[in-house]
Amino acid sequence: MNKISAVASKVVSRFLPDAYIFCILLTIVVFIIAMPVAGLSPIGVIQAWGDGFWSLLAFSMQMVLVLVLGNAFANAPAIKKVIDKIAGIPKSPKAAIFTVALIGMICMWLNWGFGLVVGALLARAVARETAKKGLKVDYRLLIATAYAPIAIWHPGVSGSIPLALAGTPESLATVTAGAVTESVSTAQTIFAPWNLIMVAIVAIGIILVMVFSHPAEKDTVVIDASKLVDDPEPEKIKGKKTPAEALENSVIITIITVVAGAAYIIYYFVNAGNILNALSLNIVNFIFLILGIAFHKTPIGYVRAILDSMRGAGGIVLQFPFYAGIQGMMIAVGSTGNSVASSISNFFVTIATTRTFGFFTYIAAGIVNFFVPSGGGQWAVQGPIMMPAGAALGVPPAITAMGIAWGDAWTNLLQPFWALPALGIAGLGARDIMGYCFIALVVSGILTAIGFLVIVPALVPM
Repeated sequence: MNKISAVASKVVSRFLPDAYIFCILLTIVVFIIAMPVAGLSPIGVIQAWGDGFWSLLAFSMQMVLVLVLGNAFANAPAIKKVIDKIAGIPKSPKAAIFTVALIGMICMWLNWGFGLVVGALLARAVARETAKKGLKVDYRLLIATAYAPIAIWHPGVSGSIPLALAGTPESLATVTAGAVTESVSTAQTIFAPWNLIMVAIVAIGIILVMVFSHPAEKDTVVIDASKLVDDPEPEKIKGKKTPAEALENSVIITIITVVAGAAYIIYYFVNAGNILNALSLNIVNFIFLILGIAFHKTPIGYVRAILDSMRGAGGIVLQFPFYAGIQGMMIAVGSTGNSVASSISNFFVTIATTRTFGFFTYIAAGIVNFFVPSGGGQWAVQGPIMMPAGAALGVPPAITAMGIAWGDAWTNLLQPFWALPALGIAGLGARDIMGYCFIALVVSGILTAIGFLVIVPALVPM
């Protein structure tokens, strides 16, 4: 595993361009494909690209806040002490990788936004603490390990597709083209025995891959611990403060804000029903915001933390509109009556049987996700195609929907779109981690395929 990972890392670091260039190349590929497949003229594809370009603005801002608010919260002195204490536990390089992987898996399964931030921040702290001890832990592998749990986010508690499947019958009938007219509970999707078994198997597989992928000492890339030291806290103002300085350092203002925020959070969860299912990206960001304000104590302290955390958000701001444009081209329909995304899905539908339908849905979703890296977008594109086809074959809707969910999560391992927040926190580029992520992609792909071909048919009557 060590040698395979070393080769993959070298190949990817040599040939994978910056994430922005990768995004532009994907745009060109989809532009070329969309003309014959969808039956669109060049100007028609350009129009679809431009019309879709700003469709992810709200989501882009959410992702910026995931990075900024999470990072600012973690940089509060009290929180840094807790993270540093956990980061100081590992006594060897493999133990360091295992610690990041295990905590990352748990956090990612509970909530993907929380998992992205916690995993990257913990990996960064582990790199700093192990470097202080003189342990040589590969920084690239640490960050890749923090990102690799993305493979189990969608079959997890915050998975947008299984949560949508538990929604109102009216909305389900629309997005599934009438194939599903009754809500499907999370007991049949997220918490179904077959899904939990697959999550455990894939999580264990990825953890082992990462642990045993650590390079030999001569090939290990260790980051200078001094580069991971946060800026020192500004000195407290001595003497009499001006009215402006008094307000900026007022703990009372912080208390008022935190009390109001805490009241809303309590109100939200009291009225949300299932607490775990209520963890949307917006409420996670809101929680990080209020916690950050509370732990930084003074308003100006939190302002400084936010400004410092903004430095890593450039990749998200630049690239997410281009991915929105790619999504626009993928779902555009021309004279053929099909889009690129629907053509991919339809191909796998034609070769599937009742037993293999979940597997082929997974593969189709993995391919589509590479160009439409959004859980909600994936559901909107594939739900109307795969759900009726599955129903016609007698496949339970939970299996079809989770096939889409698993495929959507799978190819995130090789898609820089979701890695940008972690890379921003770590100060790395996509090429630094994608070699290791590729090995995780292969292993998790094999394990998930076995799950849909063996475990699902054995546990779910069809």
